[in-house]
Amino acid sequence: MTTHLTRANCDELRAMLIANRDSLLARRGGHLAGKTRIEHAREVLLQDGDDATQRDSDREVDLVLSDREVVEMAEISAALLRLDGGSYGNCADCGQAIPLARLRLEPAALRCVSCEDRHERREARPSKL
Repeated sequence: MTTHLTRANCDELRAMLIANRDSLLARRGGHLAGKTRIEHAREVLLQDGDDATQRDSDREVDLVLSDREVVEMAEISAALLRLDGGSYGNCADCGQAIPLARLRLEPAALRCVSCEDRHERREARPSKL
């Protein structure tokens, strides 16, 4: 267990992660209606209608939404593994404790606010060719 979180904190955060996972699974099940991501995207593309541009746009939005759900599920799974492994609540970059308030807002948080800010700035920078 991480040193700055009590057993009660860990139990609370585990319950939040599991609730988030269950909610995401339910949302994803409703969104895909029992189909794979690709089957669902094809169905959206082949829907009746005269506006091919709108169908293409709907399909793109649908794929982005589906991709985001996959990323969120991976983040939750990774957080649960960190919780089981004892590294949960420690920033992946600097190793410092992530404040409990941040974990309550974002239970799958991988970084403290400072490191997350730096990470987002690096990711937002256009790559030099």
